[in-house]
Amino acid sequence: MTTTSIHSSLPDPITEDDIADYLINTPEFFERRAELLAAVQLTSPHSVRTVSLQERQANLLREKIKMLESRIMDMIRNVNDNMVLSDKLLMLAKTLLTCTDTHALPNVIASEIANRFFVPQVGIKVWGVSPVYASADFAQGVSDDAKLFVTSLIEPFCGVNTGLEAISWLPDPKAVASLAILPLRTTGSADGVISTFGLLVLASPDSQRYNSTIGTDFLVRIAELASAALTKLR
Repeated sequence: MTTTSIHSSLPDPITEDDIADYLINTPEFFERRAELLAAVQLTSPHSVRTVSLQERQANLLREKIKMLESRIMDMIRNVNDNMVLSDKLLMLAKTLLTCTDTHALPNVIASEIANRFFVPQVGIKVWGVSPVYASADFAQGVSDDAKLFVTSLIEPFCGVNTGLEAISWLPDPKAVASLAILPLRTTGSADGVISTFGLLVLASPDSQRYNSTIGTDFLVRIAELASAALTKLR
């Protein structure tokens, strides 16, 4: 018999996969050989010493529990933050509903947003207002290009200061590192057409406060409240 024929007649060696498949499909093995669970020694991920299989599993479970606890705490913090924001939105709505001085309304909106949400600079412009408000500062100084830009926005614009016209309306344009531009819109009661009639600009010296990756749901709610209040000027 040749060497080749001898080798071909030998069974294939048992692989790690074979062992793993056997243990998975034969759970009663460890019931019959329970002493092996205590005999197996593994290297601890936290030190150079060896630990038993049970201790290694306990360590893994503790790590998973810590991870879950951390996620739960993050969820609780998010819920609390959302509750605080909801309360602030409610107070903003209350202030706008009780404001009877329509000439002062845009400034009231700007100051409320600045104070309640800690926004360093807030600007507001409105166009297409009734003649009685046409000479007010908030109704002047907006170019056609700026109006076209705001009208084209599907959602609030958030990003770094690139020299947009809206920045020039703020008290300290040089201090702006990031900004959010919120379109103010209304829906016609007769035809249902949505029209843009103004904007809010929120600005910060922090370049990351209003970046392109943040969620805009909260900003949309602010814009909706301001838009509803400012329809009195049209």
